[in-house]
Amino acid sequence: MNKAILITGGCGFIGSNFIHFMRRTRPDLGLINLDKLSYAGNPANLKDLEGDPHYRFVHGDITDDSLIRAVLAEDPVQTIVHFAAESHVDRSILEAGRFVQTNVVGTQVLLESARQYWKQSLGGDPGFRFVHISTDEIYGTLGEDGSFSEENPFRPNSPYAATKASADLLVRAYFETYGLPAVTVRPSNNYGPYQFPEKFIPLMVTNLIEDKPVPIYGQGLNVRDWIFVEDTCRAVDTVMARGKPGEAYNAGGASEKRNIDVAREVLALFRKKESYLTFVPDRPGHDLRYALNNEKIRTHLGWQPSVDFREGLEKTVAWYQANAWWWQPLKERLSRESKGFWSEK
Repeated sequence: MNKAILITGGCGFIGSNFIHFMRRTRPDLGLINLDKLSYAGNPANLKDLEGDPHYRFVHGDITDDSLIRAVLAEDPVQTIVHFAAESHVDRSILEAGRFVQTNVVGTQVLLESARQYWKQSLGGDPGFRFVHISTDEIYGTLGEDGSFSEENPFRPNSPYAATKASADLLVRAYFETYGLPAVTVRPSNNYGPYQFPEKFIPLMVTNLIEDKPVPIYGQGLNVRDWIFVEDTCRAVDTVMARGKPGEAYNAGGASEKRNIDVAREVLALFRKKESYLTFVPDRPGHDLRYALNNEKIRTHLGWQPSVDFREGLEKTVAWYQANAWWWQPLKERLSRESKGFWSEK
């Protein structure tokens, strides 16, 4: 395999969409996917790449430094794109330790392996990049006005957000201390194909396909900035190519919506009445509003979201309607677990 990208967590939602995006846009580029295949890591997301000579899957954990070193020694890697993370807020409330292990310890192990590889194998090549995928949740919650810029302090309110904020700080420290050419992308709420069906939009869509009710936390007044996953993939690709080492870039969808309004738009696409909505008790520490300021990535790198929410939602609904083979086994597994996890994040 010639010049390659190492992608961690490539069997997850955004990671697998990124791999599909890169295969479409750079078909000759080698892609190495390192994934632990935890509950949300699904090999079926990349079923169509089986046998592709430019794609290689490695089953493993980012906390395994010997495995990471072996992977980096086997193929010449010029870029590492770090998606791998425990990412479900509700699960983090019940199992915070797992999130610390993967999101904090795993990120540090990966950074150290990358640093040694960059120095020893690449001779400190300034063209090398470590691209860390973060989240808007590190900033905490907003009031009714304003938006988060990259200069806002971190005020995480869930164990998930706290571990992602910790990972961001480690990435910054590895740049400042060791000079590792690392950049960070902070997207807002993603939605689209291959999203695990316990998350807010795919849960609503698949429930309505099955003619089941849709759960809404509280009164549905929490506001999120939604971004179609392909726009996030373009943002990551843009930062990977032109981002300045040591910098972080927000990538918001410029589409703020209350959860109740998102639910109503999904209901409208199915021509269902609001009687399908079921309001459930709010979760602890539920942030009221997120919104990202895109000025930095727009003015410095020329990226902006291209898919408006309605268009992205129609594409998402169509994909789930056409791919019941993918989501039905996952929902059956969730039902067997009987944990009732679901979230807009």
